[in-house]
This record gives sequence, structure tokens and C-alpha cells, in this order.
Amino acid sequence: MSDTVDDVDLPYEDGTSRQEKIESLKQRVQVLESQNEEMRDKLLDANAENNKYQQKLERLSHENKKLKQSPLFVATVQEITDDGVIIKQHGNNQEALTEVTDQMREQLEPDDRVAVNNSLSIVKLLESETDVRARVMQVDRSPEVTYQDIGGISAQIEEVRETVEMPLKHPEMFDEVGIDPPAGVLLYGPPGTGKTMLAKAVANQTDATFIKMAGSELVHKFIGEGAKLVRDLFELARQHQPAVIFIDEIDAIAARRTESKTSGDAEVQRTMMQLLAEMDGFEDRGDIRIIAATNRFDMLDRAILRPGRFDRLIEVPRPNEEGREQIFQIHTRPMSVDDDVSFASLAAMAENASGADIKAICTEAGMFAIRDDRTEVDMNDFQQAYDKIQQESEDEEVSVTFA
Repeated sequence: MSDTVDDVDLPYEDGTSRQEKIESLKQRVQVLESQNEEMRDKLLDANAENNKYQQKLERLSHENKKLKQSPLFVATVQEITDDGVIIKQHGNNQEALTEVTDQMREQLEPDDRVAVNNSLSIVKLLESETDVRARVMQVDRSPEVTYQDIGGISAQIEEVRETVEMPLKHPEMFDEVGIDPPAGVLLYGPPGTGKTMLAKAVANQTDATFIKMAGSELVHKFIGEGAKLVRDLFELARQHQPAVIFIDEIDAIAARRTESKTSGDAEVQRTMMQLLAEMDGFEDRGDIRIIAATNRFDMLDRAILRPGRFDRLIEVPRPNEEGREQIFQIHTRPMSVDDDVSFASLAAMAENASGADIKAICTEAGMFAIRDDRTEVDMNDFQQAYDKIQQESEDEEVSVTFA
């Protein structure tokens, strides 16, 4: 900081000339001007700092006000009556009758999603959108599996293509014949026989929207959630027609109905009834095909098996010897295989093996070659791999028996 006014002496003593007094006063003026300039700069800096803190205060006050506000709840419009609007709050399924303005009444329709406050008054209309859990089930990238990657079930592949692909690619053929295309196909059989791979190949070969889910994903704790997810899945499919819906392990929600009174079983049955209604109800399903798979065909409810829901029931059995040979050839395509490997002998050796078992044998055979620091897999590797897989299966059966 510059000198202060007090640092400048005033030569008012006797004998000081007038000129000296003027020069002294000029120095005082210069000092005062310098101080004034510094104070002005400090004031500007202080104002800028004050503005910054003022903005921060306003932002924090706004956030504090928002935090103090009661949250809005999501509800669904059930019915619009002369007395008001009947809404059902999500989560607890509480129904309430609330009054709305004439302007809001004109905007509302049954099944609309709305935001309500603590007094259950409708605050605003929410956009209609499908459950995020439904949207994440949509397959964005087609699987790399093709029909050439599936062996031993050529007849089943042809049936699936007739049921799913043909109506999507050539719908005019069904119009010319005068019949409705098959609505859906159910694949059933032992584990590891290629049911899921077959669905992946369909997704790869068609340009339709492919939506995949597991039956267990439709089972939920709260009443109505599973049924709502089913509705949202089919609504998503209708918005992206043509579409294919694949339900793996469908027995999780479509098991035979019983007299059980537990809330869990009742909720599963409600979800299944919603699925039945979506598959073949009053509303037109649109250009949507359904593929389902199960290992427990004996557990399924008869209602879901009737024509109109699943027009084709296709058994996917364990491959025969010719099929096993074909599957060995498929899984060894990328492998370096010795010339002494006989696929016919491998197929005869791996009796009763499924496609998944054969893939495991090929992988394990490659591991035996790697352990011996070899790049080619020979017949002995396959033999050892088969023996190992067989032993593991027997040990698993024993543990299950004694469990």
C-alpha cells in the first residue's frame, strides 16, 4: 500500500514559503487519490466475491427448499367419474378418489401415470413409458449364433423357421393360403440340447426386434408387479413390431395351478394369467411371435399349451449318433485337431451326451493338449476329456442322491 496522508509533512512552520506549502498539499492530494484508487479496487473485488456467495446462497436455499418439500408419489388412473378420479398408488396398491380441475380432467385417461402429493391430489400427468426392466430386455446386438452352429436338430430348426421366420419374412404366403400364421412355439426337452441356441439363431437371422427374458425375472414380491412387467413387455413389442419375444424357463411362471393359498403362489398365478391374456386375449397381439423354452414340460399348465398361444410344441431331444458327430464337428471347427481324430468314434463314445456335454468335452480336450504343451488335440485328449466329464457327472448324481 502507498504512503498515507499522515506521512506527508505539512510545512506550516514559521519561515515556510507559500510555494513549499502548495507542493506539500499536492503530495497529500496524490496520496489521497492513490488510496482512493486502491479502495475502489478492493470494493470491486468485494462486490464480485459478494455476488459469488449470493449465487451460492440462492442455490443452497433452493436445494434446501426442495429437500423440505414432500416427495410426489406415482399412481395410475383407474377410472374417471363424475365425483372425481379414482387412482391407485404404486407399491401399496392403495386406491383413492381425488378431485381434479376441469383442465386436468380433459387430459386424463384410464391407465395414465400421474404424480400425486401426500394428500393424493394429482399434481401432474407423467409420460407413459414402459417399465425400464422391460426395455433392458430388448436385444440391441444380434447374437453371433447361426443355424450352422447348431447340430443334431435339423427337423426342429426347420419347424422353428416355419413358425417364426416365415410369417415375418413372407406374410403374403399366409394371406394367399387364407390362414393365420402360428402364434408361438414352445421348445421343450432335456437341458443342454440347444433350445436357447435355437432362439439365438432366430434373433440372428431376423430383422425383427428381439426381446429376451427368463421366467424367473417375471416373479416379483409385490402384488401386480409381475403382471405389470408382462404388460410392459408386450407393449414394448407392439411399439417395435415386428417383434419376437423369447421366454426362457417358462415353467417358472407357467406351472400347473394348484390350490395353494400362499401369497407367493397366488402372485405367480396372477402373472401367468396376465401372460395368457397377452398371448391370446381380446386385444390383437399384432405382428409378435413368441418362443418359449422349458426343461419341465410336465409342469406346465394346460391353459398355456392350447392352440392360439403355442401352436407348435417342439421337442428338442438329445442328439442321436449322427447328430453327435455333427456337433463334434461344429465345436472343433476353430480347434487344431490331429488327423487321427475320428468324429464317428467320438459320437459313438459319447452316448447320451447332449450338445452342451459335447462342447464341454471339446473344451476339456483342448485343456489336456495345453497341459502337455501341444497345439494339436489328438484322440487321446478327447478320450481323457470324456472320462473326466463322465466322472464329474457321476459324482454330481451321487451328491444329489445323498443330499
